[in-house]
Amino acid sequence: MTSSSRDTVLEKLTEVFRDVFDDEAMLLTRDTTAEEIEEWDSLNQIKLIIGCEKAFSIRLKPREINALQNIGEMVDHLVAHISNA
Repeated sequence: MTSSSRDTVLEKLTEVFRDVFDDEAMLLTRDTTAEEIEEWDSLNQIKLIIGCEKAFSIRLKPREINALQNIGEMVDHLVAHISNA
């Protein structure tokens, strides 16, 4: 997968986060973690998973998503899922 594909996924993922957290100014980097986003709790985690499933037309396993350490790992996970779809 090319870096431009990862960039595209990061852009789309940023849109999902902006929608879930109602923050149009939110900027994600590959290093962003859940601890850095104050409202990122278990309920918003579920909303993020659902938002990603809709945005990327894939099915995700919450246990896999919960194990990811930062946005970069989430992007890589999404890219792998999209590639295998």
